Amino acid sequence: MLPTTLRHSLFALCFATFIPCANASVDIPFWHSMEGELGAEVDSLAQRFNQTHSQYHISPVYKGNYSQSLASGIAAIRAGHAPALLQVYEVGTATMMASHAIVPVWQLFQQTKVPLDEQQFVPSIVSYYSDAKTGHMVAEPFNSSTPVLYFNKEAFKRAGLDPNKAPATWQELEADAMALKKAGQACSYSSGWQGWIQLEEFSAWNGLPVATANNGFDSTDVRLLFNGPLQVQHIEQLARMKNTGTFSYLGRTDEPTKAFYSGDCAMITASSGSLADIKHAAKFDYGVAPMPYQQGTPHAPQNAIIGGASLWVTKGQMPEVYQGVAEFLKFLTQPDIAAEWHQKTGYLPVTTAAYQLSQQQGFYRRNPEAETAIKQMLNKTPLAYTKGLRLGNMPQIRAIVDEELESVWTGKKTAKAALDSAVERGNQQLQRFHQQVN
Repeated sequence: MLPTTLRHSLFALCFATFIPCANASVDIPFWHSMEGELGAEVDSLAQRFNQTHSQYHISPVYKGNYSQSLASGIAAIRAGHAPALLQVYEVGTATMMASHAIVPVWQLFQQTKVPLDEQQFVPSIVSYYSDAKTGHMVAEPFNSSTPVLYFNKEAFKRAGLDPNKAPATWQELEADAMALKKAGQACSYSSGWQGWIQLEEFSAWNGLPVATANNGFDSTDVRLLFNGPLQVQHIEQLARMKNTGTFSYLGRTDEPTKAFYSGDCAMITASSGSLADIKHAAKFDYGVAPMPYQQGTPHAPQNAIIGGASLWVTKGQMPEVYQGVAEFLKFLTQPDIAAEWHQKTGYLPVTTAAYQLSQQQGFYRRNPEAETAIKQMLNKTPLAYTKGLRLGNMPQIRAIVDEELESVWTGKKTAKAALDSAVERGNQQLQRFHQQVN
């Protein structure tokens, strides 16, 4: 592949002189956090686009997990050599919107005259990545997800449990986990992304706010609320399970997925996007079920809020790069492409057409587990505070939550003390962000 600067120079020369140049395709760096089977699918999408759009060349580059790739992206932006396209996880949305370093995608399509209908996206997904002032998309939804419960049906059988009945409540999950332990299962239950799943999603699924101002959608002057009685009770339950050996803490990100498909863990809560790796690697019969909810809670189960990530366009690129980026983003929304991405990965269909095409193809009849995440998102009409999160410095807040929860798992703090501390420290991050942007 030619160096980027040389490729740009050749493109400019060919454009100016109308000389056909077969090798003058415009290089478009695309930094992402998809690894394993997901990374292979990203590479496949890029290759197929490149084959049908020879004037452009999408170059996917894996930059580590979500927090690592966001840090790399921000560093590259500050250094003046940002990738044209950057995948950012959902909690980085407020940070990216306030960065003054991005081109909102609705402006990109307007400027490049590449047609794209924003109404084609699933409303509850696109609203997460839309500017409240303009109502337009600032980033394009790509790999949206909700957490689900994966369970090993064969392990359930060995423990005398019904392999076709996943635990619906946290009380049932604790009982099932104890039965699995007594049957000799080393890891009964684990969870990936503990801050996202055990606090943010737990709150939404049980009809509770995470923060004031409708989780930050209404204002940047916001305070955290996830140290309420129900959240404290939930973390106390997990701490009790940790002490009885029925909950295993394996790490801050997606470590439990490997432990599940290897057979070590019998139950995990993880992203619906983990389904691709589980499908590929699990050598046993498994099920996919909704997240457990807290029994006796008035609104539960309410609705899941989306996780995953979206695609952001950075400032300072050449016009031909923006043209190629717009074409690629449009390519990703084609019903067949968006449906295939959804079906192969376990991520949500981000467009209505992709969902409808998957239904028409009989995909959910053959793979009912693939519709679990969708049904969670659409379970009930979202409340004002269960539409999602838009909180500044959220990656830093997630790190704080991880630290505080780890202090619970090691017995250094009570659940209440840890959540109170996480809220106090997190509020300092929110106040700092509010002062920076106002």
